Amino acid sequence: MSGWGAGPSQDPFDGLRVAWCGRTSTEDLQDPTLSLPRQLDNSRAALPPGAVIVAHFYDIESGRKNLEDRGYGTAHERFAIPIPRDGGIQDLLAEAARDNRRFDAVICEGIDRISRRTFYGTKIEHELEQLGVALFAADEPITLNGKRATAILTRRVKQGIAEWYAVQMMEASWDGLRTHTQQGWNVGRPPYGYAADKVPHPVPAKAADGKCKTRLVPDPVRGPAITQIFTWRVTERLGYGDIADRLNADHDRYPPPESLNPNFRGRNAWGRSGIREMLLNPKYTGYMVWNRKATTSRRGSSRSMSNPPSAWIWSEHPTHEPLITRETYEAAQKVGRARATSRTGSEANGHRQTRHTYLLRSFVYCDLCDRRMFGQTETRRKVGEYAYYCCQPSINHKGREDRFPGHPKIVRVREDTLIDAVHDLFQRRIFGPQRHELLAAELPVSSDKAEQEWQSRCAALNKSITDLARKQDRLIAQIEDNDADPEFSRRMQARFTELETQRRTKAEELALAEANPPARDHQVDLLHMIPMLQTRLGDLPGALQRKLFAAFHLEIRYDDQAQVALIRVTLDAETIEGVAAMAEHIPGNDKSCPLDADSCCRRFSTCPRQDSNLRHPL
Repeated sequence: MSGWGAGPSQDPFDGLRVAWCGRTSTEDLQDPTLSLPRQLDNSRAALPPGAVIVAHFYDIESGRKNLEDRGYGTAHERFAIPIPRDGGIQDLLAEAARDNRRFDAVICEGIDRISRRTFYGTKIEHELEQLGVALFAADEPITLNGKRATAILTRRVKQGIAEWYAVQMMEASWDGLRTHTQQGWNVGRPPYGYAADKVPHPVPAKAADGKCKTRLVPDPVRGPAITQIFTWRVTERLGYGDIADRLNADHDRYPPPESLNPNFRGRNAWGRSGIREMLLNPKYTGYMVWNRKATTSRRGSSRSMSNPPSAWIWSEHPTHEPLITRETYEAAQKVGRARATSRTGSEANGHRQTRHTYLLRSFVYCDLCDRRMFGQTETRRKVGEYAYYCCQPSINHKGREDRFPGHPKIVRVREDTLIDAVHDLFQRRIFGPQRHELLAAELPVSSDKAEQEWQSRCAALNKSITDLARKQDRLIAQIEDNDADPEFSRRMQARFTELETQRRTKAEELALAEANPPARDHQVDLLHMIPMLQTRLGDLPGALQRKLFAAFHLEIRYDDQAQVALIRVTLDAETIEGVAAMAEHIPGNDKSCPLDADSCCRRFSTCPRQDSNLRHPL
């Protein structure tokens, strides 16, 4: 060591300069104003006479954080700690590497104060040792005679116990929260649409302190707003902003959520981020769900990260009254993945740099990844300008090509090709005079195909559930045969839990599929209520075409591998009303009337002809 020394008869600790290193856990778990002074007193009392503490380094943070993320917090600034602070763990290591450092050794109350993870504790110890700085612990023998074998054994045992204790406490806490979720208790503030039904805490001591546990009960005023939000999202595929606009138009019917931050500028109003959080919250299905988010910290700043759905903990059964069905929730998640940030509405993009308006924007999907395809225009020499619809997952996922395995880097299909196909479908099969014959010929084939696909999917899900159950049975047998190996049993149990999550997911998919078989009774009479269109669809204004497409719930799915586009339209009572409302704006709709003006029936009322099901042609 540098900066100090001792003669043959001199005490080796006389004049030894020591830096004290302290750490206490997060401020909400311990009182740093008590813990840190106690650590300093114990460290000072353990030092031999002649050694003196000349610097103080301490942090208020978890000892399980990665070393590169430690020492940057500011939690110590929130407390009146009666100890001067020369920095944190990073400052201690930085000064130890300098030639003019103020200390020759470092002391802590216990080795777990350096780190709760053995790897980082030994790493810090090794780095200090290489720099000629000894690391002492107040609860270990402090010697400088060079004999370290027993000290190393003692320290490594203590480090292992400290890490085991931390992991064991986390696992126990995790299991407790899992049970807490299964029993239906809510964690945190009730989500909008629910109120808290507070129950006295079952532990008498905690109940005496006024603590309680809460279940969720529907809020009679705000609950219907949640149901309406999901309905708009699923049936009309509205974006967050459009939903917020509708809600803000009627605060009496849809009271906005109260902001936790009184300085937030959007308080007392619906916002996009709030709508998004509600649409992502599975608690509205009546199930209690935990572990949706994880808090991570890096360089002193904490942030909340969303866990993948596979890591969520769901209660086995509904625990509170649902505001939506689970099927509605799943349908809402599909809308979010499909929209891919696309705008809602049929209006043209008003941005000043817009050069091309895409007629089929928001109606075209990539069949490989179920995402909306975006418009792209390309100009070629001597050929002209071509518009395409494209799918490029790496754009929205930071270059990740593994997001959708097997997906090409870019999928493109010509816009004019799709428009011609859409116009042909509407002109012949929706508004054309032969539409009934075409439907009658197509319906049995498509119905049989849909039935076969549905049965195949149900059979595949059943097979997957059976295979997963068989794997679980094999794991149980292996666990029972290897009771003597705790580590092997622990890993097998973790694998069993993973398989159980997969099995439940498949079971839910099967239940959803069985509850939604393909339609067997088609309401073909609805097609009779649609007027025939003699005006070319391509001659109508683009905005009117888009409204027409939206009324028929147009969906185009492009399969790049087969180079085939599946065009689907849905006809229901709302479609009939929507087409009737647009009739006023379609030019030339009176010219096709076979009757004179005096006896002409009102548009879309029953036409006085032999077939009472026919409607007046446009």
